[in-house]
Amino acid sequence: MFLDSDDWIDAQFLEKMNAALDENPSAIAACCDHCRVMPDGGQRPRYRNAVVAANPFEAFARSCPVAVHGVLVKRSAVVGVGGFDANLRTCEEWDLWQRIARTGGNWIHVDELLAYYWSSEHSLSGDVRQMLSDGTAVIARGFSVDERVANPAEEHRNGACVAFDRSQASAHSYFALWCRGIDCARGNENRLSRDVLGDIPQLVTAADQIAFCLLDSISVGARATPARLARRWQEFGAHVTELITAIGQAWNDPAEARRIQYRFERTLLDYDDLSAPRQLALTMGLRVDLRQLPAFCPPQDVDRLYVYVCDGPQVLALLDVGLLGAVDREFWVTLVRGHLAHLPIPAGWNWRLRDLGWPTKLIKRVGQLVRSGPDSHEHRLRVLQERMSNEVASRPALSEPVPGIGHSHALEEGPRDLGRALFWDRFFETEDPWNYGSPYEQEKYRRQLDLLPAARPERAIELACAEGHFSRQLASRVGHLLASDISSTALDRARLRCSDIRNVDFVKLDLSADRLPDAMDLVCCSEVLYYLDDQTELQRVARGIARALRPGGHLITAHSYVLQDDTSRTGFDWESPYGAETIARVMAELPELALEASIQTELYRLDRYRRLAPGEVKPDPQVRAAQIDAPIEREVARFVVRNGAVKRRSDVRQSERRSHVPVLMYHRIAADGPEQLARYRVNPDDFAEQMLWLRRNGYHTINSEQLAWFVANNHPFEGRPLLITFDDGYLDFAEQAWPVLKSNDLSAEVFIVTDLVGARAEWDASFGTPAPLMDADRIIALAGEGAMFGSHLARHPRTDRLSSAELAEELLRSRIQLETWLERPTSSLAAPFGCTDQRFRILAAECGYKAVFNTVERAAGLQDDLLDLPRIEVRGDHSLDAFVHCLEQYQ
Repeated sequence: MFLDSDDWIDAQFLEKMNAALDENPSAIAACCDHCRVMPDGGQRPRYRNAVVAANPFEAFARSCPVAVHGVLVKRSAVVGVGGFDANLRTCEEWDLWQRIARTGGNWIHVDELLAYYWSSEHSLSGDVRQMLSDGTAVIARGFSVDERVANPAEEHRNGACVAFDRSQASAHSYFALWCRGIDCARGNENRLSRDVLGDIPQLVTAADQIAFCLLDSISVGARATPARLARRWQEFGAHVTELITAIGQAWNDPAEARRIQYRFERTLLDYDDLSAPRQLALTMGLRVDLRQLPAFCPPQDVDRLYVYVCDGPQVLALLDVGLLGAVDREFWVTLVRGHLAHLPIPAGWNWRLRDLGWPTKLIKRVGQLVRSGPDSHEHRLRVLQERMSNEVASRPALSEPVPGIGHSHALEEGPRDLGRALFWDRFFETEDPWNYGSPYEQEKYRRQLDLLPAARPERAIELACAEGHFSRQLASRVGHLLASDISSTALDRARLRCSDIRNVDFVKLDLSADRLPDAMDLVCCSEVLYYLDDQTELQRVARGIARALRPGGHLITAHSYVLQDDTSRTGFDWESPYGAETIARVMAELPELALEASIQTELYRLDRYRRLAPGEVKPDPQVRAAQIDAPIEREVARFVVRNGAVKRRSDVRQSERRSHVPVLMYHRIAADGPEQLARYRVNPDDFAEQMLWLRRNGYHTINSEQLAWFVANNHPFEGRPLLITFDDGYLDFAEQAWPVLKSNDLSAEVFIVTDLVGARAEWDASFGTPAPLMDADRIIALAGEGAMFGSHLARHPRTDRLSSAELAEELLRSRIQLETWLERPTSSLAAPFGCTDQRFRILAAECGYKAVFNTVERAAGLQDDLLDLPRIEVRGDHSLDAFVHCLEQYQ
């Protein structure tokens, strides 16, 4: 091992490093973790070097993550590559490790801090340019053939693999950035070229990587621990800010430079104790004591506060706050009450200024000078909201909204304790509640007429004639028709509809309580018997119907299959106590009735019974299967559960309570698109399969407002709820997703990019032709059908790249635009790219949002922050089994 005179090792270094090599005889070297020790004795955070053991050559081709005295290496390995290169004035150990690693062989990582690097004026060459020159040469050798290594491993012969982590250009750019950070700390004016800075990869993780690189190099150059750097900002801050600005210019992306600046400043303040206010370029760090709340006016350009909320010397919480202007004491009260309600509040601190013991006059004066002043945060936020409202109002008016399909009166949701007559009168307050004129209902009517006996019935009664749609068709096939219903409202419409027909009379009749006329040739009973209370009442009514028929008279019934009868087959998930199968069984049990003919489809059956003469034997029925050719409207189809149900919704609602609810996150439902975006694109067939699984397993959807209610009230979720969300508002939501959702009686919440409504997803342009987005008319129509909408901001930006004023503008403009279109409050929000830091969440609440969703992969729980709700991404490569597993782990 090689030990400089001013560095040192732990007393157990040799024992532990030798033991590691003894346990791994094939290894050629072992390395441990190290740290830098500053002139004042402070230690930098530990450098962990596990990356070396994972792939030694690829690591050393790009950087030197170990200290020279943190390595114990076999002497033969050093001699075998010719020792140090004496032509290098710096970086000579890096070059040595690279050549040894090129020969192959394992390196062992000893996961302990055993080496200490003394940071003095002589620890690094005073000439950073020389270090950059030598390091550049070492990196270049790492990415090429090195003739100095006689026996390289075959996989390393031609140099590092470009596909492994950083390329040569990016490795060089980061090393150059590190060297420039040392210069910044020392006040030197050496600058990096635009080309070098442009080689830094513009990745999502770039801000974190650049911030860490600069923190490390500035700490080295300033010979200070990170905990002491924020207070020395004046020494290097302007140089670092200039460097970060230059990176943004090299990328032609000044917004990304702001993001890097925010991240670097946050990193500095993360280490600081804020014993005094720390003013950086864009951020100010300070302590706020709950007992002495300050009025505060941020310096120019500072729009972000990094705040320790304290009770005297005790730090209770950290807040990251976006500011538009000055704040008063009431601002802090509202902030803590809204976002830190869980804190242990000091005794006597009751959330109101007057409880702090301040004179009323002083409170009023503070409010006048700060809270309502033109430079105050609150005033500027109010002015911004007014400006956004005016901008939205000045946009061209929409065309006439496309009318949506309204919700029909869902019978199973109606009250049953009103009395039948009153209930059905209320049900028929809306004309044609079942859409009797639809192709589906008309096809069913035609099939009932097909079942009429060959001989013309003279005396016929229709039970539950409703508004007379079938009465008109039946009247021409019988001698006289008595149309009956329990609802006076329905009968009035039926009389009007059949006013030109002479052989029809109408009568109000409760088929359960009233006796039917005797000696009828025909009784028609369609879609009504499952609204009786139970099977006992059904049996009694069935006997009354049979008694009303003369011998040889016929009964025609038409009823749908209901899951309550048989959960293993396709049927309607209605709350009826039974369905067509039970009705047919009860009729078959009557000795005086015989099934003559039956037409059976996937969703319903139509049966013709004949009353037998005394002693007559029941004949074998003629049963015919038929396809449903007519389209089924959504309000009917949404109750159909294909292939039966594993669990019925009503059953699990009664039996299951849970503290978590999955919030699913989709983007596109499409078969084709750019390959790089395949993760965000679910095939329509796969989506249909997923939604059917949800329906068959008893799930029901809720929206963000309902979710917020459960969380705010700490109320357990009933049954199997989930929230289905879609980001961005792609047109394929309307064309592909919504029909599938509606057919499975599910809904969804879509987060809209309001400035791009009716345009394309321009944020995807680098991957290919952007997909189209829904226009405002389509959004309004879907809202009329039950879809919910929230904000995805106005332009789909990364929120951590925006100033606080820009972020507030995005939040307000998007919400106001949605509320203008939908004519209802908008309170839900999903941040593009999942950027939901605390500054974003606090500003979102100030701008009127109540539920904010992130992209953390877990279910939302009753204890979650409503401004930081997790979601589970449904990826395009998820199989149905993976989808099911993802949901079932939260049951």
